Amino acid sequence: LGCNYSSGGGGQGSGRGSGGGGRNAEPPPMPMASPLMGKKKKPFLGMAAPLGYVPGLGRGATGFTTRSDIGPARDANDPVDDRHAPPGQRTVGDKMKKNQEDDEEDLNDTNYDEFNGYAGSLFSSGPYEKDDEEADAIYAALDKRMDERRKERRELREKDEIEKYRMERPKIQQQFSDLKRKLSGMSDEEWLSIPEVGDARNKRQRNPRYEKLTPVPDSFFSKHLTTGDKHTTVDPLQGLNLPGGLESPYPGGMTPGLMTPGTGELDMRKIGQARNTLMDMRLSQVSDSVSGQTVVDPKGYLTDLNSMIPTHGGDISDIKKARLLLKSVRETNPHHPPAWIASARLEEVTGKLQVARNLIMKGTEMCPKSEDVWLEAARLQPGDTAKAVVAQAVRHLPGSVRIYIRAAELETDVRAKKRVLRKALENVSKSVRLWKTAVELEEPEDARIMLSRAVECCPTSVELWLALARLETYENARRVLNKARENIPTDRHIWITAAKLEEANGNTQMVEKIIDRAITSLRANGVEINREQWIQDAEECDKAGSVATCQAVIRAVIGIGIEEEDCKHTWMEDAESCVSHGALECARAIYAHALQMFPSKKSVWLRAAYFEKNHGTRESLEALLQRAVAHCPKAEVLWLMGAKSKWLAEDVPAARSILALAFQANPNSEEIWLAAVKLESENNEYERARRLLAKARSSAPTARVFMKSVKLEWVLGNIEAAHDLCTEALKHYEDFPKLWMMRGQIEEQSEHNEKAREAYNQGLKKCPHSIPLWLLLSRLEERVGQLTRARAILEKSRLKNAQSPELWLESVRLEYRAGLKNIANTLMAKALQECPNSGILWAEAVFLEARPQRKTKSVDALKKCEHDPHVLLAVAKLFWSERKITKAREWFLRTVKIEPDLGDAWALFYKFETQHGTEEQQEEVRKRCENAEPRHGELWCAESKHVLHWQKKIGEILTQVASKIKNTF
Repeated sequence: LGCNYSSGGGGQGSGRGSGGGGRNAEPPPMPMASPLMGKKKKPFLGMAAPLGYVPGLGRGATGFTTRSDIGPARDANDPVDDRHAPPGQRTVGDKMKKNQEDDEEDLNDTNYDEFNGYAGSLFSSGPYEKDDEEADAIYAALDKRMDERRKERRELREKDEIEKYRMERPKIQQQFSDLKRKLSGMSDEEWLSIPEVGDARNKRQRNPRYEKLTPVPDSFFSKHLTTGDKHTTVDPLQGLNLPGGLESPYPGGMTPGLMTPGTGELDMRKIGQARNTLMDMRLSQVSDSVSGQTVVDPKGYLTDLNSMIPTHGGDISDIKKARLLLKSVRETNPHHPPAWIASARLEEVTGKLQVARNLIMKGTEMCPKSEDVWLEAARLQPGDTAKAVVAQAVRHLPGSVRIYIRAAELETDVRAKKRVLRKALENVSKSVRLWKTAVELEEPEDARIMLSRAVECCPTSVELWLALARLETYENARRVLNKARENIPTDRHIWITAAKLEEANGNTQMVEKIIDRAITSLRANGVEINREQWIQDAEECDKAGSVATCQAVIRAVIGIGIEEEDCKHTWMEDAESCVSHGALECARAIYAHALQMFPSKKSVWLRAAYFEKNHGTRESLEALLQRAVAHCPKAEVLWLMGAKSKWLAEDVPAARSILALAFQANPNSEEIWLAAVKLESENNEYERARRLLAKARSSAPTARVFMKSVKLEWVLGNIEAAHDLCTEALKHYEDFPKLWMMRGQIEEQSEHNEKAREAYNQGLKKCPHSIPLWLLLSRLEERVGQLTRARAILEKSRLKNAQSPELWLESVRLEYRAGLKNIANTLMAKALQECPNSGILWAEAVFLEARPQRKTKSVDALKKCEHDPHVLLAVAKLFWSERKITKAREWFLRTVKIEPDLGDAWALFYKFETQHGTEEQQEEVRKRCENAEPRHGELWCAESKHVLHWQKKIGEILTQVASKIKNTF
C-alpha cells in the first residue's frame, strides 16, 4: 500500500512529476505490515478522495502538460481524428461516409417500426408533385375533422384537469379570499391598532454618513507629482507664498488619476481654465433653472475669479471638434464663404473675439466677392475699423446694396449718412431699398425732389409713387398717380389711393367712378380680382377715415365670385368679420348692400338693426327700423324695437304711434298687445293698461295676456281682482303652470298656507312636469316646518322628472339648510351620477367641499362643464375667496361674456368690484349689465320678479341683488 489515496497513486500530476520532484517524486514503498506487528491501520486507507482533492497540491506541486498528453501538432484546417470516439461520432470514419451517402435513405432493419414504418419518409428524395400536394391536403382535412370530433371531449377533460389542479394548488389570491371578506366587518379601532412595519435595516444603513471630501491646493499636486510618492498628510506651510490664484481650491481636486504617481508634468494653467469653464457651465445651468430666477450672478462671480468668461454652454471637447472640422473645411475649400463665417462665429461665441476678427479678415482676402463675409467682418470689427472694412468692401463690390446700407448704419451723423447713401445711389440707382432709406432721412421738400428722381429710376415701385403722391399738391398728386397707373397698370393700390385723394379733396362723386374704372382696367390687364384683398383694403380705408372710398370698394367687390344662393350667408359673415376688425363703415356698407338685394328678408333687417343698436346712433337705428317695417310689416320684433327705441328716448307718444301702426299691420298680435300694456304701465298709465288688457282678453285671449292681467292687478295691490282674474284664467288655461304659481303665491302673500298648498297641488296634477311648481310647494312645506313632507315632495318630483338638476339641487340644499351635511354630500354624489354634465350641480358641489378640496373639485367641474356659466362663476368665487383678485376678475369677465343673460353673474361681479375695484370699474360693470338686460338667475329673479320691485330698472336691481350677497363662500 502507498501513502497516497486510491485511484492510481496520485493521478497524472504525480505520475509525470510535480513542481519539484520530477518523475521519481513518489515516496518509497513501505514494508508490508505484518499482522503480528500489532500496528493500527490508518483511517484514510481504502476511502474515496475528498471533494476537490488534487494530488500533490499541498506540497506546491502544480501539474504540467506534455506533448504526449495532447498529441502531435496539426494544422487548424485538418480534420480531427476521432478514431476512439463512439460509433456515429467519428469525424473521419462515420461522418465522412455519411456525407458521401447523404442522398441514400437508411432502410436498415434497426430503423423500421411495425406500426410507423421507417423513421423517415420513403419518398423524401423524390420530387414533390401536384398530386402529392392534393393527397397531403386530403389527409390534413381528415386529420382536422377527426380532431374536431374529439375536440369537445378533449376540452372538457382539460377543463376538469385544470379545476382539479386548482383545487390541489390554489392561487395566493384565492387562499386569502375568506380573510378579505372578514375585512368588511372590521372596525376603525381594529384597523388602526394594526402595528406599523418597522425598518429592519441596521443603524449604519438607516443613517448613511456621507463621504467627506476636502479640496487641496494646486501646489499639493505640483509638489508630489514628480516624486512618485503618495502622501496622506499636507504640509501646513505649503501654498502660502505662491502667486495669487493657485491657493484657491477647486472642486474635484481629489479625483483619482491626479494622485497617480508618475514623472510627467502637470499644466496648472490648463487646470485653471478647465475649472473656470466648468464653473461657468454650472452657473449657466443655475441661471437657466425652471423658475427663471437665480441669486447667483454668473458673470460677476467669474469676474471675481479673474478668469475669461466663455459665453457658450457647450462642452469643451465639442468646441475643439467644431474648430477642427471648420479648419478642415477652410483648408479643403478656402474660397467657401460660409466656412470663414462659421469659424469666426465659433471663436466669437467662445469669447476669443480677436481670433474671430483675424479669421474673418483672412476670409475677406480669400473670398473678396462675398457680400456675407464683408458684412460679418464689419459686424465683428469695432467702429472705425468697421468703416475701413466697409470702404474696402465697396471697392470690391460696388453694386452691393446691403454693404451700402451697413455703411450708412455705421455713420452716427445724419449728414454723413446722407452722403453715404447719395454715393450709393450714384452707383446703384435702381435699388428701391436705397431710395427709401435715403428719402426717410430727408426733410419733406427734399424728399419730394428725391422721390421724383426715384420714380424715374424705379418706375415699377408702387411704394415710391404713392409716397411721392402723398407729398405733392392735389393737382400734382393726380398727375403722379396717372403716371404711376401708366407705368404699373396691374396694381390696385394706385387706384385706391387716387380714390382717397379725390375724397380728401371733396370730390366724393368721383370716388365711385374711379373704383369702377379700377375694376374694369385691372380685369383688362389680366389681374384677378381677389375679393378678400379688396375687402381688407376697404377696412384700411375705413380706419384711415376714407369712408366714401371704403363704401365704394365694398359695393364694387362684395358680389364678385359668389354664387347667388350663398350671397346672404357670405355677406353676413363678411359684416361680422368687419365688425370684429373694428371697420364699422365697411360693415354698414355690406348691410346696406344686402338690404338692397334682399329687401324682404326679416333676418337681414334684424342683423342690421342689432348692428346699429350696438355700434350706431339712435337716429340711425330708428331710420333703419322705419325702412325695415315698411319692407317687412309682419315682423313684430322690428316694430317692437322701434317702439322701444322711442320709449328709451322718453318719446312716449312716438312709441304709441309706432305700436298703433303695428296694430294695423298685425291686428291680433299678442306681442304687440303686451308691448302696448308695458309701455302704459311703465309710464304709470294704469287705467289705459287695464283697458288695453281687457280689450286684448276679448279680442286676442291667450294665457300670457291673462297672466299679465293678473300680474298688473297683483302689483297694484288689488289682490281680490287678481284672485278673480286668476280663477277665470284657470278655467280656460288650466295647463298653464304660471297661473297656478301666481295663485299659490297670492295665497302665500295673504298667509293662507292651506289654500296655497291646495293651489300648488292642483297645479301639479295638471302640470306634473313644471319644475318651479314642485320647488314652490317644497319651499312652502319647509317654511311651515314640515321638513319630512318637503323631502317627500322632492323625492316624488324627482321620480316624475328624471335627470332634473334643479330638483336635485333643491334636495341637496334642503338637507344642508337642515344641518345634515353628510346626507347633503351623499345626495350630491347621486345627483352628479344622474346629471354628470349639470353646471349648477357642479358649482354647488365645489362649495360643499372643505376649503382644501375645493380647488380639486373645481378642476373636475371644468373638465365636465368647460363652458358652463355656473361653473365659471363658481371658479371666479373660489379665486375671490382665496384673495386672488386679478384671476377672479378674469373669470368673472369670462362668465359674463359666455352668458350675459345670467343676472347672478353680473350681481356677483358688481359686488366683487365694489369691494376690490375702482369706481370706474364698478360703473363699467353696471353699464355692461344694463346693455345686456339679464333676465335669469336664482338671486336675480328673486328680486326682479318680486311684486314690490316691478318698476325697478336693471341698474337698481343690480345694486339691490349685490347688497344682499354675503361672502359666505
